[in-house]
Amino acid sequence: MKTPPSTVTVAHSPDSDDAFMFYALATNKVGLPGVKFKHVLSDIEDLNRRALEGEFEVTAVSFHAYPYLQDKYRLLNHGGSVGYGYGPMIVAARPMTLEEVRGKTIAIAGDRTTSNLVLRLWEPGVKTQVIAFDAIIPAIVEGKAEAGLLIHEGQLTYSSAGLHKVLDLGKWWLDETGLPLPLGGNVVRRDLPEPFAERLSGVLKASIQYGLDHREEALSYAHQFARDMDDRLADQFVGMYVNERTLRYGDDDKRAIAELLRRGHAAGVIPVAPQLDFLD
Repeated sequence: MKTPPSTVTVAHSPDSDDAFMFYALATNKVGLPGVKFKHVLSDIEDLNRRALEGEFEVTAVSFHAYPYLQDKYRLLNHGGSVGYGYGPMIVAARPMTLEEVRGKTIAIAGDRTTSNLVLRLWEPGVKTQVIAFDAIIPAIVEGKAEAGLLIHEGQLTYSSAGLHKVLDLGKWWLDETGLPLPLGGNVVRRDLPEPFAERLSGVLKASIQYGLDHREEALSYAHQFARDMDDRLADQFVGMYVNERTLRYGDDDKRAIAELLRRGHAAGVIPVAPQLDFLD
């Protein structure tokens, strides 16, 4: 059996909900004896790309990206960002009808983001341009993009930039399927010995639980990653994406992941047949 590594790299997005989740691990409130944890923070599309190479022992990925990574990674049963009736949001510099925005080029955060998958399920012929997720609002404000698909904190801050909501795809997905919208989750590399992977899973879940049990403390840490948000909005955003669903997927969450990827494959957006495999 392969020897477990003494250093484990944990990769996640540089936003407040992921920071909240990994607070206890990053500040040594929880850990594994003899194991050093190294944190890598990068935007989700970059993490999706690097996971294709199996670079990290544990990483956050878009659910859209998982079928491309399923030979290298298993899904953990916790750490997911799931929206119930809310999620990625199409916005524009002025009010637009759904029919009007269908004909626009929409700025997206990456081809294999889940937001892009849901966008293409909503409108298969949509035209897109890839822009870094935190540059989408400025691009719309400056007239460099006709409309944009917002992820992360932009879902709460767009109106302060003078932008207008056209469609919340999380609401559309709930109306369409009756299910929550699973956006991203944590995965663990397949080549790790299973007992070690299970111990890793346990400490990552303990980090989420610690944050939920010590909310003010974890929020204070996470706030440094909350772009353009005051304490109230940062608290609201963390509450949207770190909750009981994050601690453990419910049956409806797992059904939603399977249905999202099934529809993506059936629509030809995902060429690889998804094979969901949860470690625990």
